[in-house]
Amino acid sequence: MGVSTPLIENFLVGPLQMRCCVVTDFATGDTVIIDGGDEPQRIIDWIESCDGTGPHWSTHTEEETKAIERNVVALLNTHAHFDHSGHIPTLKNHFGVEWYLHPDDTFLQTLAKKAAVRYGIVLPEPAVADHDIHDNQMLSLGSLDFEIFHTPGHTLGGCSLRLIVDDDVDHLFVGDTLFAGSVGRTDLANSGGDFNVLSHSIRTKLWPLDPATVVHPGHGPLTTIGHEKATNPFVGDGTGESGVYSFGKYA
Repeated sequence: MGVSTPLIENFLVGPLQMRCCVVTDFATGDTVIIDGGDEPQRIIDWIESCDGTGPHWSTHTEEETKAIERNVVALLNTHAHFDHSGHIPTLKNHFGVEWYLHPDDTFLQTLAKKAAVRYGIVLPEPAVADHDIHDNQMLSLGSLDFEIFHTPGHTLGGCSLRLIVDDDVDHLFVGDTLFAGSVGRTDLANSGGDFNVLSHSIRTKLWPLDPATVVHPGHGPLTTIGHEKATNPFVGDGTGESGVYSFGKYA
């Protein structure tokens, strides 16, 4: 069972311009925040009253958005690098909801506050996940259904999250696994990065999806599965059996 009319809003937050996605079911108002890593008050103000600086991209107009009374039901993460998870404690405390993360990123999450200091960023004490997510899981959060794909390679616990949409294209939230024209870095400390693992994850878990699936990367522009499968210079169809090694792009 999928959502029939999702509202999806992308906020590029913090100095690393990480993509925080706010996903809402138009019919029920149920809302999930994906990768709430920075600018939590901006996200809160927009969700609760459409005040302040709105999203950089949205499936709907601001007028349509203002007609919805939203109810945040959960926080969900693709992985636990600090720019994606640093302000989960702030959002958890404000909305009183629980947080979902793959357990293989638990150790990485404990380092969030320390890692941010190198960028001059001050974060609260790292959050602890309330629930584990795992490969091939069908996760229902309120009226929103996600299929979980464990896609390690950028981090040990990195996951791609497919929002199931009725009678329309699905949306895939990939964190830093895949970018438009690139892939996630595999050289970051304490992350378990491995290009061969990352390439395998993308080729076996993501390329079989509908080519029209809209991809929401953790940084940079949106893309689609079909476009990246055909053209990505590191893991696309033209790169051979194991892909072309690269440190990747972004963080």
